[in-house]
Amino acid sequence: MDGPPTVEDMKTADKTPAPGRTVRKPAIWLASALLAGGLTLAGCATTAESASDSGSSSASTRSAAIDTSATGAADATTTQETIQDTTDAVEAFLATLSDEQVDAVTYDYDDETKTTSWSNFPVTFVERAGLNLADLTQEQQQAAMAVLEALLSDEAYETVTSIMGGDQYLLENSDSTETSLGQYYIAFFGEASDSTAYSVQFGGHHLGINADLNGAEDTITFAPTHLGVQPAVYTDEDGEEVQPFDGIYTDAFAFFDSLTEEQQATLTSGDVTFCAPGDTCDFSSGSGLTGADLTDEQKQLLLELIANWAGMADQETTDAQLAAIEATLDDTVIAWSGETTYDMSTGDGIDFSISGPNVYVAFQAQQGSAGADVEGVSTSGWGHVHTIYRDPTNDYAGSVEQQAASGMGGGAPGDGAAPGGDGAPDQ
Repeated sequence: MDGPPTVEDMKTADKTPAPGRTVRKPAIWLASALLAGGLTLAGCATTAESASDSGSSSASTRSAAIDTSATGAADATTTQETIQDTTDAVEAFLATLSDEQVDAVTYDYDDETKTTSWSNFPVTFVERAGLNLADLTQEQQQAAMAVLEALLSDEAYETVTSIMGGDQYLLENSDSTETSLGQYYIAFFGEASDSTAYSVQFGGHHLGINADLNGAEDTITFAPTHLGVQPAVYTDEDGEEVQPFDGIYTDAFAFFDSLTEEQQATLTSGDVTFCAPGDTCDFSSGSGLTGADLTDEQKQLLLELIANWAGMADQETTDAQLAAIEATLDDTVIAWSGETTYDMSTGDGIDFSISGPNVYVAFQAQQGSAGADVEGVSTSGWGHVHTIYRDPTNDYAGSVEQQAASGMGGGAPGDGAAPGGDGAPDQ
């Protein structure tokens, strides 16, 4: 970078939410520290030796100020507007890059790298596609984040950047020895256009967004996408409490609490499944409560929970995604294990899965901190969560078939080692 950015350099106009882009959670650190200033993001939550000898450039050790400030652009309210705004933002970002950087960040639409370059593991274990934001100038970082801002709803953008803020908190306060926490990559598959299909991929540790935008069909899908959090609650530099997953937890327990005792018994006796990020998936439904067992009100609460993943863009796109999921909701199986009240001061968190013909969501509490211990802060169970959203009928919008990952996809709840038997801890 051209020297560390100052707060004044990174200040931006205030955003006023537009109709169709609701913000449920109160303004938190993201509005003050992330959106108005840059964060130094580096490091990773593990005590294991990093697989830095893999030859991946992403495994390099760095600590760089990544500017995640927003542009203050107006919010889209329709699918077409989101596609146009995102396309404009991609083109603006590419205009800030050198020819070499453009080559590094762009891929063919059907490149199989799309399926193997995202994971719940640090970038030292699984190489990401595209450009590392830590290697960009402040102007380029702002332009990269503007792509996300154009693509995502206010609430989804806040969730994503607060996940990134959690990385920063762990870097500054935990015992972690991982050096890549906070390295985030951006890549594009296909040429950005408002009339053809292309994909935006953005992610790092605890984050893997795969968004497919198709202007010809007027559709956007986020399948598959990985959202994770560690810790679940942290305090920012201004002493404000930040809870990136509070909206998800609130919706999950609103659904759970709406059930009768008999329904809850069926739900908690079911088989919670988990399809690892960045790996193949057979979308096993297991046993549990079915959508056919729910009242209309309970179905709506379930759809509101699913919307935390399927509804990350504008309202029109969200409505279209949820309508497709609702059409087969009766055949969807929901299972739950763990705590039955939303109280993060007790117990070890929750696991649940929602598996149907048009949706797969899994939420998994990790029973281990992976070395990111902070005195007085939970970085395990409630405080360390992985989630995954997929569409059994439309992963990657059908552009590629899922390729098997390199043994770094995830693991069963509480599994202390990474798949592949290399002894690395579950992240």
